[in-house]
Amino acid sequence: MASTYVLVINGKPEGPFTIDELKTKGLKPADFVRTDGMDDYKEAHEIAELRSLFGFARQNIMPQYFGSFDERAFAAIIDLAIVAGTFILISVIAMLIIPNQIARMMIFLLGLIVIPLLNFIYHILMEGSAKQATYGKILLKIRVCNEDGSPIDYSKAAARNLAKIVSNGTLFLGYIICFFNKKQQCLHDMIAGTLVMKDRLL
Repeated sequence: MASTYVLVINGKPEGPFTIDELKTKGLKPADFVRTDGMDDYKEAHEIAELRSLFGFARQNIMPQYFGSFDERAFAAIIDLAIVAGTFILISVIAMLIIPNQIARMMIFLLGLIVIPLLNFIYHILMEGSAKQATYGKILLKIRVCNEDGSPIDYSKAAARNLAKIVSNGTLFLGYIICFFNKKQQCLHDMIAGTLVMKDRLL
């Protein structure tokens, strides 16, 4: 079934319209549209299908809404649960197979090192990808970007997550600082030049 889009015209949603109907209406890159499966409206240039069909170039969107401290904290808890839960599941299976008590204890102790390392790698791979977010952030509808709204790459994601050492090393004051700036940047965001933006609502 061909995609149809609701189009915002003069501040009011109209449609849905087919692709051909959007063409007759002179769809522009900055027009707000929404299709099935999208929770919020997006500008037309943000949608891959419309970029391909209309020849739009993707533009950087200056962030206007930012992930709050509680959203970021909840996302971090979800992500840690995902990483730790995966390791624990694998560990339990391994301990059921391995009869040696010492080996079992070593697997348990290994988790104290492996889980934080896996969590670090997981954040870099997810935030530096096209998703720009870990699964926790995706659920909370927040994502990491450069200060101009453009996606970060893997090197910037690595720098950001390494900078969390500084935020943690300040007795978490590096996180509390987000309450005192308009863009809600934590210390590691300031160091890396990143933002945690929230998908805007129409």
